[in-house]
Amino acid sequence: MLRALIYLLPLALTIYAFIDCLNTPEDEAKHLPKLAWVFIILLFWIVGPIVWFAAGKTRHVPAGGRTPSEWHRNHRTRWVAPDDNPEFLKTLRDDNKKDESVLKDWEADLRHREEELKRREDGDATPPTAS
Repeated sequence: MLRALIYLLPLALTIYAFIDCLNTPEDEAKHLPKLAWVFIILLFWIVGPIVWFAAGKTRHVPAGGRTPSEWHRNHRTRWVAPDDNPEFLKTLRDDNKKDESVLKDWEADLRHREEELKRREDGDATPPTAS
């Protein structure tokens, strides 16, 4: 059992470091590009993960809610999606009201033109002359 632990522990550490490196944004990888860190982790499977955890990544709370914890997701400093932003939703409602008023104006104009056309057809059988 101890022999299996000697192989499983470094393998688990390598897998964890590999996934951590892949999930780390590019701007938080220190000293080397992220792709270089992936190769170091995979090629040097005992030392690579330890070096990654020690020097490869900034260890502060990331800005903008890029952490998976529930507290950070509920306390974002900026909007992630447009439908999260109440100001954006307000502009959509305002635009919708404007569009509805323009549509009502168009419908009223269309009704007025239809009534005028019907009045001309009923009252005046001769087409109007071009002037």
